[in-house]
Parts: sequence; C-alpha cells; structure tokens
Amino acid sequence: MTPAPDDHVHVHAHSHGPVPPVSRHLRRVIAAVLIPFAAAVAVGMVVLWPGGVPEHERSGVGFDRQTQSARVVALEEIPCTGANARREEQPGGNGMPGPASGAGEQKRAACKEATVKVTSGPDTGRTFKEVVQPDAPRQLRDGQGVVVSYEPRAPRDLQYSVTDIERTVPMALLAGIFAVMVVAVGRMRGVAALVALAVSFAVLSFFILPAILHGSDPLLVAVIGGSAIMLAALYMCHGINARTSVAVLGTLISLALIGMLGSVFIGWAELTGNTSDETGLIHALYPGIDMSGLLLAGVVIGSLGVLDDVTVTQTSAVWELKQADATMTTRQLYRSAIRIGRDHIASVVNTLVLAYAGAALPLLLLFSIAQSSVGSVATSEIVAEEIVRTLVGSIGLVASVPVTTALAALVVSADRPAADAGAAPSRRSGGRGRRRKA
Repeated sequence: MTPAPDDHVHVHAHSHGPVPPVSRHLRRVIAAVLIPFAAAVAVGMVVLWPGGVPEHERSGVGFDRQTQSARVVALEEIPCTGANARREEQPGGNGMPGPASGAGEQKRAACKEATVKVTSGPDTGRTFKEVVQPDAPRQLRDGQGVVVSYEPRAPRDLQYSVTDIERTVPMALLAGIFAVMVVAVGRMRGVAALVALAVSFAVLSFFILPAILHGSDPLLVAVIGGSAIMLAALYMCHGINARTSVAVLGTLISLALIGMLGSVFIGWAELTGNTSDETGLIHALYPGIDMSGLLLAGVVIGSLGVLDDVTVTQTSAVWELKQADATMTTRQLYRSAIRIGRDHIASVVNTLVLAYAGAALPLLLLFSIAQSSVGSVATSEIVAEEIVRTLVGSIGLVASVPVTTALAALVVSADRPAADAGAAPSRRSGGRGRRRKA
C-alpha cells in the first residue's frame, strides 16, 4: 500500500504532521479538564512566587563562597620546601604538607608559584600568589582563566585563592553547537524546543529554587513548577491541539502516581535526603527546608522530561494509526500502539538505570574498594536514595504507556468531527477511503 503524502507512522519519533480536527464536543471535554488545571497552576505560581533568592550571611564553605574571575599572569618554578611551608601557614589552602624525605625530594623540585590577577569585582587588578603542588589534580598554566574565592574576613594576603578553572568558552561553544544542530534538524520545531528549554530554565531559576529556599513545601513547588514547565514545553513544541492535550493528561496521571509512590517509599525507607556535602550545607544555611521533601521534589522534576517523551510518542502513535486506518476500533488501536510502547519502555528503562550508574560511578567504585556486599551497598542511604528515585520514576514511566495509550485510543475513537465541521472532514474521510481501498 502506498501511503498518502500526509501519512507517516512513527515508532519512537514524534509525528508533527497536520493534526486532524477533532469534534467540538471533544474539545470542550478536554478544555473542561485542562483549563481549570492550567488556571490552578498559574494561581499557585502567583501565590508562591518567591521574588528572588533570600539573603543569608555567607559561610565561606563549599559553594557558599564569594567568587570572582581572574587570570594567571605569570608562572614560576620554586622549591617545594618553601612552598609547603607557605601553604601550611595558609588556612584553607589546597596544598598538603609534602613528604619529608625519599621520593618526596624529587617532587619538591617541581612546585610552581602562579601570579594570579583578579579581573572582576571591586578588587579588579589586584594580584596574589598561588602555589601549585606537583601532584595537584589541577595544574595551572600561564594566561589561563580561573575562578577565585574571596574571603573578606581573612588576612589580606590570604583573602583570595584559586578554586576552579574558567570554562565559559568551551561550554558556550558546546551549547552553540547543540542549538545549531537542533535548529538545523528540527527547523521551526527545533526553535520551539529551544524556547521551551529556556522557559524550563527560567521556571527553575526564578520560581522553583527560590520558592524552596523561602520555605515553601518542596513537593508543592515541584508539582506547580513542573506542571508549568510541562504545559509550556508540550504546547510550544507540539501545538495546541487535542493530541497534545491527551499527552498532557497522561503525563499528569503518571506524575501523580510518581508523587504518591515516592512519598510512601521515601517515608517508609526513612530517607532523610541529607547525604552529601551539598545537601548538608543547604540544611545548615536553611534549616527550615524539608530535605526529604526536597528529595521527593527531585524525583518528580527528574521524571518529567522522560515522561513527556513517552506520552507524546504514544499519543502520536495512536493518532497516526487512526489516520492510516479509520476503521480501527478502540481495542485495535490500543493493542497496536501498546506494542510500540513496549519497545520504547524496554530501551528507556535501561537508559535510566545506566544513566544513574554512570553518574554514580565514583561512588560505586568506593563501595567496590571497601569490598561491600551488594545488599549493604543497595541499602545504604546514599545509594538507596538513588534507587528509590530511579525505580519510582521508572514505575511512573512504565505506567504512562498504557494510561496514555488508552486515553488516546478512547479520544480518537469517540471523535465525531463530521457532525461539527462540514466539508473539511468529508474531504479527509474520502482520503481515508482511498487509503483503505489501496
């Protein structure tokens, strides 16, 4: 059978062909569900709008440090004996006392002293010295851009120290290549996807993160902010139509399941959400934040992106199957589309597990070095958090396939466009008849 020009059935990719009109009755039913929901999200954002990140007195620890840009303007080799002595006199320095004898003599001859010039902030133009040990994980070079921390309460000659490397150029270039590729392949859909990505970052930066820091319930903030991201991303990328609305409904139901399961198992496993230096610092600076609630909020937000992909794919599959054969019943549509969903789930679930394993590889190596058993590793809080996060998200992801497929099959089967639209649906019906005959 030779397909008509507007027929393209996708297995994983999202179809972006013309979406057939649905009946006025169905549009009203879908609108009756989604418009109040969107209004509730908007009201929630207004009520919880934080108005910026709350001020606090900087602790000078970890990420809670004042930083400025700087550049290495000179690099000179010096004896490590003097370098070690100097570093021992500087609190917070990144050097360690050198070996006293033996193989350490060879290392002490390779120390370097960098002259660093501050290039931003009130002390622009000021220089300071930084000693680099030969076995330091990060070696400086002449002319290199660096990030320096500033501690105003320290003695003047110890106020600045190098904490990181300046990576603006390579990161900006990589982001530019990504944007060009998305637009080149996706064209206007790619542009819409980039705009939706910008909206997502804006909601995260200006609403979700500041609202949590102001003491709002992390789960409530995540649900409202995540819903705003979902509505903006789906409708901007896939259009305002019934097909996208069904994907939104499927995503909402799956998110509700993820929220309930996450709440039950995080509480049952007594996960505190305070298992790293970063979360410990957050709890110290803002003790009012519910850290277990923050963990649950992370589960909800982290699941959202993958859910969008699955629900849109399943909805598009059902729509395209119905366009290819208008005689298919609801049961036939569901059975055909669910086979596509099974293939999708089989690959996505494995992707989620491997993505966590890759991100946590250093941690897993530490457990391997300690020769810990699989059971003790899996039930330790720092790993159990990620297992709960991954499995709860995966359960919601798997559930989204039958839920969204069933919703889409019901909607397209219950549609009555010919009763509302007149000539245009009739022309499409004729096209379907020709495809059936072919």
